[in-house]
Amino acid sequence: MNSASEDIKDILADRSSLGLTFAKDLYYGKDVAKPDNTVTIFDTSGQPSQLTLDKTKYDYTSVQIRVRNVDYDTGWALISDIQDVLQGYSGTWNGTLYSVIYTASGPAFLDWDRNDRVRFIINFNIQRR
Repeated sequence: MNSASEDIKDILADRSSLGLTFAKDLYYGKDVAKPDNTVTIFDTSGQPSQLTLDKTKYDYTSVQIRVRNVDYDTGWALISDIQDVLQGYSGTWNGTLYSVIYTASGPAFLDWDRNDRVRFIINFNIQRR
């Protein structure tokens, strides 16, 4: 099973309406200095795994997505579009069943970085097996 951040990266890259391309403006696991406008996905801690009576293991993980942009309104629009794509998502991706992805918090303004780029964050909880 891939990390959730890798699968989420693939889901976002697959949505042509977002216009994101892996290793061009979409990354996971590590933020990059350039380009200025990026989306980066980080794995964060979730809840303990659940075992059902039939021994089916459900993982409850989470991710944080950070949008960085030189323009406040453009960055806000992109993080809102990402929320629209992921909120309530269910399906199989890269061989993993995603029962549901839902917003845990955000979108929210994080800060302006030292290069005067705005950063927004949003957090998602994930149930998968």
